[in-house]
Amino acid sequence: MKCSKCSNPKVIIKREQSGQLLCKDCFIESIEKKVIKTVRKEKLLDKGDKVLVALSGGKDSVTTLEILNSFRKMNVIDICAVTVDEGIDNYRQDGVDIAVRHAERLGIEHKVVSLKEEYGITLDEIMQRENHKGSCTYCGVFRRTIINKAAREMGATKIATGHNLDDEVQAIMMNYLEGNTDNLTKLGAKTESKAEEFTVKIKPLREIPEREIGIYVVAKELEVHFDSCPYAMQSFRGEVSEVINQLAEKHPTIKYSTLRGYDKIKGILKEELKKDYAHGRCERCGEPSANRLCKACSFLEELGCD
Repeated sequence: MKCSKCSNPKVIIKREQSGQLLCKDCFIESIEKKVIKTVRKEKLLDKGDKVLVALSGGKDSVTTLEILNSFRKMNVIDICAVTVDEGIDNYRQDGVDIAVRHAERLGIEHKVVSLKEEYGITLDEIMQRENHKGSCTYCGVFRRTIINKAAREMGATKIATGHNLDDEVQAIMMNYLEGNTDNLTKLGAKTESKAEEFTVKIKPLREIPEREIGIYVVAKELEVHFDSCPYAMQSFRGEVSEVINQLAEKHPTIKYSTLRGYDKIKGILKEELKKDYAHGRCERCGEPSANRLCKACSFLEELGCD
């Protein structure tokens, strides 16, 4: 076998969806070019942006940081980062330490915020409550709130997350299966809100399969936290992921076709299902909220947190 691009016999990947064979250098180049193409096609960055990377220390966020740093080197953007410590014993600290080292390596502004400091409770403690609603429900809401607050505090104009192709397809299928049309309209490469307190979110890795991101960080010898969240497979997302991966074994292009199909109908969905939200303030924390309490504070109230 030889690399489809340069004929190097040291092939490290065969892309099942296309049959393409690539050596290490050509593979790294192909990933970086594809992400840059997504950035340009979707107009994710503007010159002078300060981009906050949600940096967990895992393969997706480290790859996002690494590739966006190429724009920083060209003086197109500035970068800062925030790491959320959810409080998961024997798992989270390794990722936090790796995130700190990457921020120091690149010399970027970085802060670590823990759920314990921000809300007085860890995810482990939440999961010990009998009335909990599942780890991902709380983690997603609390993380988004913390990251958005950090973006405002650090003067960021964009928030970049490491959502990959698998993540995006899972979200499409989950929201469809649950009938969550509101969330279904909010997916995509770039998410903007009418409330100015919410920083624009971008997903540069949206068209890169999870497997290829894993190979990319190994090929580039980037330090990452490879362990999976111990709560992940207990979630609905974990079940949906398993089904999609089983389908992909027989139908290698199904993740891309699902994404392309969604992108074609997204505009129609947004137009047909658009809502006018009341822009108020949470009585408890002062964050923007359409209700008396924002989602994070309503969860804290349910959990009996002061």
